[in-house]
Amino acid sequence: MQRFVLDSSVILKWLDQKNEERVRESEVLLKGLVVNKIEVRVPELAKYEIGNTLLLKKQLTFDQVWEVFNFLYGLPIKFISETKELASLTYKFGQEWKMTYYDAAFVALAKLTGATLVTDNPKHQAQVKGVKVIALENYK
Repeated sequence: MQRFVLDSSVILKWLDQKNEERVRESEVLLKGLVVNKIEVRVPELAKYEIGNTLLLKKQLTFDQVWEVFNFLYGLPIKFISETKELASLTYKFGQEWKMTYYDAAFVALAKLTGATLVTDNPKHQAQVKGVKVIALENYK
């Protein structure tokens, strides 16, 4: 089974497709997840990034976000809590590759788990050596 770390930018496309590009590519990953063809892990912080985007950018109503959260938390995504090892690698990547701690957390998790990172914003994350990063637009 293929193992992936998905950036919040990918997961958000499953939750609210309004004004989103590359929805079709993200849905290929969703289908793979639902039928157990792929395993998806994400840092716990993705929950907060997603919630923040739904609140401030998407401005969903409470009833809408309730449905979205029911869907999201019903998926077989493994949310990974930060450990000392993950935090150290995240910090190292952020410092070395000049990216936010948030972006570095996804890369670090991919590195530690031997997974491929899929993101819709690979600008900084794709620079990190030793981690396979795929831009969502290139995911088949």
